[in-house]
Amino acid sequence: MDKKKIFYWIIPILLIVFLGNAVYAAEQQDISKTKQSSLLKGQFYLEDVVKIYVPSTYNVDQPIDNTPYVNKSLEEFSRMFGGATAIDGTGSWLTDDNQLVKEKVTIVYSYAEDLDKKKINKAVTYAKTLKEEMKQSSVSLEINGKMYFIE
Repeated sequence: MDKKKIFYWIIPILLIVFLGNAVYAAEQQDISKTKQSSLLKGQFYLEDVVKIYVPSTYNVDQPIDNTPYVNKSLEEFSRMFGGATAIDGTGSWLTDDNQLVKEKVTIVYSYAEDLDKKKINKAVTYAKTLKEEMKQSSVSLEINGKMYFIE
């Protein structure tokens, strides 16, 4: 292909890319304006979330009523972050011999203001305490969507 034909192909491609970027930028501005003009504008909100997964077993595989541990977690998280919520769920994993193990779990979570190292360290320390009290190999602690297995 000679240089002239290549030039004729490049110009339309560049024009399409330029127009596509311009349309995308305009759409993003419209979305941003919509968000800013909503009734939520100026409302207080919390971005950070900390979750601890309270098992329903003791010593790894002995089923128990985890209510006292959930209540303690609600109390601790309320002290740390100003409030907490608990929801029930089911967790599962595969054993070494490929068997599915399912377990009831209660997720205690808090949204946090100014989540800093000190608050994170308190949550980790509490997770370690819960792990020891419940004789678990680890306890799951989730911070802003990242899951940590506290051993």
